[in-house]
Amino acid sequence: MTTATTPDISTRTIRTTLGDIRVSEAGTGIPLVLMHGGGPGVSALANYLDNVPAFADRYRVILPDQPGFGGSYRPTAEDLAERSITEITVDAMFQVLTELGVDDFHLLGNSLGGAASLAMAIDQPDRVKKLVLMAPGGGWLPMLAPTATEGQKQMFKYYNGEGPTLAKMKQFVRVMVANAKNFSEEDLQQRYEASLDESHIEFYHAYNASFAARGGMDPLWKDLDKITADTLLLWGRDDRTITLDGAFAMLKQIRKVQLHVFSRCGHWVQVERKDQFELLVNNFLAGEL
Repeated sequence: MTTATTPDISTRTIRTTLGDIRVSEAGTGIPLVLMHGGGPGVSALANYLDNVPAFADRYRVILPDQPGFGGSYRPTAEDLAERSITEITVDAMFQVLTELGVDDFHLLGNSLGGAASLAMAIDQPDRVKKLVLMAPGGGWLPMLAPTATEGQKQMFKYYNGEGPTLAKMKQFVRVMVANAKNFSEEDLQQRYEASLDESHIEFYHAYNASFAARGGMDPLWKDLDKITADTLLLWGRDDRTITLDGAFAMLKQIRKVQLHVFSRCGHWVQVERKDQFELLVNNFLAGEL
């Protein structure tokens, strides 16, 4: 999805000790880091391009492609056996932010990027000014939700069997959102084509194997009390990937937290409730929520 009002976006590659990370930026002001989800063919701009205009007139918006995705390096099976994708991502992101000269920052993450955001706020709480989480991985108690949800099963299936197809991409998106009409045929085709990158396919097989071997996401729920940032949880009531049940452990354990639930909305709040999402985030970051 694109928009004519998108501000100038610069993109560069930053070298870390783990590998190269592609980072896009727009706007000026307090840094706002946007962490994307983990579906096939995703990248930072694929996740948030339409939302950038709402934030870039107030913030220095930083959009990293996380390890394994977009234009960033691909962790190997050996890397993923040694550390989880969340641990790898946290290491890479703090190196990127140091290289960008960013000390403290606002942080927003969705799904897999929400897990990394949680872990960053747990690991270095003094650096995260405010935290926005959209159905983040790793924050729920395992007994409160199934270990493999409908959305997670679709991700596992996508690269297996006959491999990726446009029909599989359409089914994946139908599970991710409450109303698939929000996506045009062009949107679906672009996402499908992005998912065909051979290095991304290899990474995804290794990532899925690691996810299964570890029994799911890192148990970040054990350390939620270490988060000191004022936190906003955003959730789609009809999320079939990380279900609303997951919110309640975070509501109990994060020190300063509030929750907004969107009806008729799935896993991609920033797409299905775009205007409300942007208004809530801007008001929250400005201390008006």
